[in-house]
Amino acid sequence: MTGTDRPEVIAYVGLGANLGNPTLTLRGALASLAGTAGVRLLRSSGLYRTAPVDASGPDYLNAVAELATSLTAPDLLSVLQSLENAAGRERPYRNAPRTLDLDLLLYGSSRIDSSRLTVPHPRMCERAFVLVPLREIAPDQVPCDMLARVQCQAIQRLDTI
Repeated sequence: MTGTDRPEVIAYVGLGANLGNPTLTLRGALASLAGTAGVRLLRSSGLYRTAPVDASGPDYLNAVAELATSLTAPDLLSVLQSLENAAGRERPYRNAPRTLDLDLLLYGSSRIDSSRLTVPHPRMCERAFVLVPLREIAPDQVPCDMLARVQCQAIQRLDTI
């Protein structure tokens, strides 16, 4: 069964970048996702600026995208990692600055815990840079109490992507 033979699932992807030209990189990643077979870009949040979490380096620009996809979660993860690699993503150490970071946050109502993929994303509930843009486009996915836990993290909405 190919990705186009499967029913669509709603998935949410976190986008971030803090090296190069993050705005152009995030716009390019959204365009690439929209042009991927088996993926439809439904909407994206605005662009947010945040300080790195558990790391150093320049501030990040972040957003969240809502997708309808007929790809399996592992296949969607492969697409995301290919886009990161095409943008020059390197992984020299944990939380290193990034040209592009794409995280599969949610994949329908699936719960996945494999050596390669964990969904829901294991740290999304700890990160304002995920929860605030996710709540912008999918308020039902971010309860108020979850958002309250990250209210001390500085985040600034800049513009639309």
